[in-house]
Amino acid sequence: MNIAKIMVPKALTVCLNAGSTVRQGVEVMRRHGYTAIPVLDADGRFLGCVNDRDFLRYFVLQGHTGPREQERQTVGEIMRRDFCPPISITATEDELIDAALQQNFVPIVDDRGALCGIVTRRMIIAELAGRELPPVDGEFSEE
Repeated sequence: MNIAKIMVPKALTVCLNAGSTVRQGVEVMRRHGYTAIPVLDADGRFLGCVNDRDFLRYFVLQGHTGPREQERQTVGEIMRRDFCPPISITATEDELIDAALQQNFVPIVDDRGALCGIVTRRMIIAELAGRELPPVDGEFSEE
């Protein structure tokens, strides 16, 4: 299976910068309806993913949810770096499937650790079944 052929490229993937505020992260997640989003450093290297549980944990621990308080911490400070680990663009089909069994989408990185894109379970199933998914217009949407 050619990972580059089936993945959604980085340019069409919704990502957050590690320096984005918690408020910005919440707004992006709400706008797109995702439960997890890749987080990148300023050079485009993959750091991990932030998910709705990370934001919930932040709100519970802080004891407040006001917009001003959400501006004080960054996404990079609240995310768990071990959540949704990436695989290499050169990974085998078995490695991709194993990763997809553990997480809803698999971040794909190059040898420098820069995000190349993501592969969803839906994409893997379609590829294995020999079915084509409709082309992605604009940003990625896994509906």
